Amino acid sequence: MDITTKIATNVTAASTQTAKKVTKHHIDGVHHGIPVWFQRAVAALGLLAISPLLLLLMLAIKLESKGPVVFRQTRVGKFGRRFTMYKFRSMYMQDDPRFQAPDQKDSAREGVCQKYIHDPRITCIGRFIRKYSIDELPQLLNVVRGDMMLIGPRPALEMEVAQYKPAQLSRLNSEQGLTGLWQVTGRADTTFEQQVQLDEQYIVEQSIMSDVKILLKTVPCVVGAKGAY
Repeated sequence: MDITTKIATNVTAASTQTAKKVTKHHIDGVHHGIPVWFQRAVAALGLLAISPLLLLLMLAIKLESKGPVVFRQTRVGKFGRRFTMYKFRSMYMQDDPRFQAPDQKDSAREGVCQKYIHDPRITCIGRFIRKYSIDELPQLLNVVRGDMMLIGPRPALEMEVAQYKPAQLSRLNSEQGLTGLWQVTGRADTTFEQQVQLDEQYIVEQSIMSDVKILLKTVPCVVGAKGAY
C-alpha cells in the first residue's frame, strides 16, 4: 500500500468518526483548544529564544538573492477575515534572471491548492527551509499579534477561497493555525478534499488535549519533512 492510499484510508476513517461526532458537538466558532493567551505567550518566548538563528537565516536569504527577506501575503482567517501572513522568502523574485514560472500541468496536487514537487522558482536556501518548515517561523509573530493560533487549519489564499464550494467554507469556522491535524496527517501528500475533511474533524473535536497531541506530533513531522516540498 503506497503512502497516498494509506493517507486516503486514514482520512476516510477519520471522516467517518467525525460524522458520528458532529451530532454531539456544535461548531459554534468558539475556541475550545489551548487558551489563546497561553499560545501567544509561547509564541513570543519562542521568537525571543530563536532570534539569533532567525537573524543568521535572514542574512543568508539576503545574500543568496535579491528581494525582501520576509514575504508578506494576504491570507483568509476565521469567518473570512483577511490578514497579512509572514513567511521567509523562499523563491526568486520575478525580476530576478533566475526566476522561472512553473508549468501548471506539473502540479503534484489537483484541485484548489496546487503544489509543485520541483518548483523552479525556489532558491537553494528556500528548498531547505521549506523542507523543514523553517520558512513558516515568522508566523510566530502572527500568533503574537492574534492573527493566527499555534494550532488550527492553515490560512488559505484569497484566490483559493474564491474557488471553494459552499461545503468547503466550513474550514473557516476556526482560528487558522501554524500547525494542525492536516499537517501531521499527510500535508501536501493529501488531496484538498482530504485536507478539508481533516480540518472539519479538528474543528469538531477541538480540545486542549487534541491541541497538545497535535503539537507533540508536529516535531517528528517537521524533522522527517513529511509531505513537505
